[in-house]
Amino acid sequence: MIKKALIMGVTGQDGSYMAELLLKKKYKVLGVMRRLSMFNTERIEHLYINYPKKFDTCYGDLIDGNSLRKNIENFKPDEIYNFGAQSHVRISFDLPESTFTYNANSTLMLLEVVKNYFPKCKFYQACSSEMFGATPPPQNENTPFKPQSVYGVSKVSSYYLTNFYKRAYNLFACAGILFNHESPRRSPNFVTRKITLNIAKIIAGKQKRIELGNISALRDWGFAGDYMEAIWLMMQQKKPDNFVISTGKNYSVEDFVKYCFKLVGLDWKKYVTTNINKYKRPAEVPNLLGDSRKAKRVLGWKPKVNFHQLCKMMLEHDLNKYGLTIDEAKKRFSKPKKK
Repeated sequence: MIKKALIMGVTGQDGSYMAELLLKKKYKVLGVMRRLSMFNTERIEHLYINYPKKFDTCYGDLIDGNSLRKNIENFKPDEIYNFGAQSHVRISFDLPESTFTYNANSTLMLLEVVKNYFPKCKFYQACSSEMFGATPPPQNENTPFKPQSVYGVSKVSSYYLTNFYKRAYNLFACAGILFNHESPRRSPNFVTRKITLNIAKIIAGKQKRIELGNISALRDWGFAGDYMEAIWLMMQQKKPDNFVISTGKNYSVEDFVKYCFKLVGLDWKKYVTTNINKYKRPAEVPNLLGDSRKAKRVLGWKPKVNFHQLCKMMLEHDLNKYGLTIDEAKKRFSKPKKK
């Protein structure tokens, strides 16, 4: 029997990778996306083409309970993956109410629909390492939460809601606490993609410098595609449980930018300026480092792509936008050897 999965936030990085993974595993997938004035389906266009009979999308809104129930009722999924959210930490300081509404209240609405109409449907809630906030590393499933942003608080709320509905109503509901996970599909307003995209622009002669904020912040960066595999494994367990998903290694923003410039043979200090005040947050998270030994032990999961491979993957993708490879980029700025 073919399994069916409904994905909230299918047009985002995580939603698109999860849809791709499930389709390869022979699922039938329905992605839910918000109706916007502009199309934002570039991450999933290939899925329409490659899986015309297995993949489709519909319109819905995370804070519209009626549309949520209607979409779930019509499709009757075996699994629901909730990636829909306002996912940018910095923006959550500027838009606190909408961040909390879309991240926490929407989880409540989804869980209510599952509880009342589809109690046999498995439910996954995307959570974040930002929930740990000011708690010193390493952080695992037993580490206290001390969020430093409205985004982090909203994800803590989603986490506790998921666990409450699991216990109170005997639902298969689980949460993944994912540390930073990047890819070529990452939005340009996230620092990793901002770095690789702007290096490509520098190489292509489109701009001269990159402005960044706090480059000393330490993060545990992995590849989004690897993390979706961990989430799928979570949903295949006999009993629902929560897992930290991470690489177990962390690097600073400076490390990321330095290595990316190194790949194209450039000194990063000549092209990067920092403006800490401009990008400063009211409360900072200095150091995140995940301990995902439980995921390795229970799920048999471990990351395949390391930090340096991730940097190269993202930079190659953005250079390709300008018809360049890493080797060609190196040649553009290399000095001719003296005879």
